[in-house]
Amino acid sequence: MIDTERLEHKLDDFDPGRRREALDALWRNVESGRETVPEPGGEVNLHAHTFFSYNAYGYSPSGFAWLARKGGLAAAGIVDFDVLDAVEEFLEAGRLIGLRTCASLESRVFVPEFSRFVINSPGEPGVAYHMGVGFPRALSHPFLTEMRSAAEKRTRDMMSRVNVYLDPVALDFNRDVAPLTPRGNATERHLCAAYERKAEEVLPDPARRAAFWRERLGDAPATSTELQGLIRSKTMKKGGVGYVAPDSGSFPEMAKMNRFVIEAGAIPTVAWLDGSSDGERRMEEFVDVAMASGAAALNVIPDRNYGPKLGADKVKALYDVVALAERRGFPVIAGTEMNSPGQKFVDTFDADELKPLAPIFLRGAFIVYAHTALQRECGLGYLSPWAEKSFSSLDAKNRFFEAAGRALRPDAENKLSGVDAGVSPARLLERLQ
Repeated sequence: MIDTERLEHKLDDFDPGRRREALDALWRNVESGRETVPEPGGEVNLHAHTFFSYNAYGYSPSGFAWLARKGGLAAAGIVDFDVLDAVEEFLEAGRLIGLRTCASLESRVFVPEFSRFVINSPGEPGVAYHMGVGFPRALSHPFLTEMRSAAEKRTRDMMSRVNVYLDPVALDFNRDVAPLTPRGNATERHLCAAYERKAEEVLPDPARRAAFWRERLGDAPATSTELQGLIRSKTMKKGGVGYVAPDSGSFPEMAKMNRFVIEAGAIPTVAWLDGSSDGERRMEEFVDVAMASGAAALNVIPDRNYGPKLGADKVKALYDVVALAERRGFPVIAGTEMNSPGQKFVDTFDADELKPLAPIFLRGAFIVYAHTALQRECGLGYLSPWAEKSFSSLDAKNRFFEAAGRALRPDAENKLSGVDAGVSPARLLERLQ
């Protein structure tokens, strides 16, 4: 008897050995014909967080990979905040189950040239969410150590301030917060979940607990999702007791992060929200600044921010920024985070608003997958010296990496063995097909 549900639950265990054991068992069932998965289709999600930062459904790298393969995604990608803890597991899972994968990192950076403008971190002038996309492997690096340490300090300091306000519902970081994520990389969202749990422990009577939340937050929402969202907005965001406005030293400069991303073999990537801020209304200028230190791709989160219910202005802004990316030769990375309950597993690419852009998102996914495989196996990634000398234009490079991404399947990466920087793009593509 196939116990798929039990194995899928085991995929999200904090023990990596149990996760691998479950994924192996699920794939053996597919190989034996006891379970079927569809052929890859045309949908992608290259922006899912895992439980190494925060996933609202508790998905591990293996858990997300399996569900993406089971769902017929053409490609899947993970993005965790400030850490690369999920990279090796996710890329290995993709190779095992025949899923095109990429692994990325997201953080916040300071952009001195835009210090007067709010960009895409609400209420924080000069601060931008920013990404490195397509890391070929995990690595140790001083920049990563600094990011992890700074993130933990911000979270601990925020918790200390909120503890005073929410007393007697007060947290101990090591006991109540760090265990919520496998390697202790706790975020604001982990704090919110921990405060909800602590309130149930300290105030077990529902009526008293509701009265407490009404007093401290102004409301006592009926659902866990609403309560955690209110805790976050009222205590941790701008105006809340836990919030401290960032300054130029709170986050690394974008140029420094871009240097790290390039050194690590990934692609510095501009993250875009919805075009409504002063900074994002200056996207041509912002992209110029980002490109000066190596940015070469654009990330968007389509359905959540530009769906049919959000109005024509935001849809137009999405089309405008994609057109800008196309003019600059930037691959466009698309996906949904799943960092809040209710978010979709994959964007609705067949919606009228998104359908014309779906081929661009799919092309971006193939480019980043090819980059990941080529950089990991033979150092011939999108920004490698080989790519720099082998293509006469960005358009030629993008066409090659798209074709390579379509041709190269995860279970056939041994085709890259023995390839070196002397190979021509045409010969390499011929070898992959």
